[in-house]
Amino acid sequence: MKKGVLLILISCLLLSSCERDDICAATTPVTPLLLIDFFDADNPSEPKVPNGLFIAEEDSNNGISFTSASIAIPLRTDVDQTRYNFFLNFGQEGDTPENVDQLFFSYIRQEEFVSKACGFRVTYQGLQDEFIPLADDAWIANITILDATIEDETEAHIRIFH
Repeated sequence: MKKGVLLILISCLLLSSCERDDICAATTPVTPLLLIDFFDADNPSEPKVPNGLFIAEEDSNNGISFTSASIAIPLRTDVDQTRYNFFLNFGQEGDTPENVDQLFFSYIRQEEFVSKACGFRVTYQGLQDEFIPLADDAWIANITILDATIEDETEAHIRIFH
């Protein structure tokens, strides 16, 4: 009985020593991802999933495969630009992964202190893109920036038509 009371007292002391700023809540805003929606170039109101989409940062062998018409990718927080290679038909039998287009995103980073536990988050202002086809037949037809300010992940920031 005495051990149980002692254990409860120690637990209470430990819990009372934590301050609100010592724990980063799951609802705390963090650095947002860039949201991209893909649409059919021939029917611009129709979402279209890119077949075998693989995205990797320039000069990197590591990337992410996507199977959706809406994706989220990170922008760099240490410099004011990010360059990604967008591969179509990546890993598809009989298709060559050379069908790649490069997107260059530039922006102005805004650091914002959140709390002691969460640290800083970065938001992005003035998003601009540059499209660089790396193959003779570019698969991306057009890019539209919907929101040049990236502060949250509630709606898409960019639409890519293909």
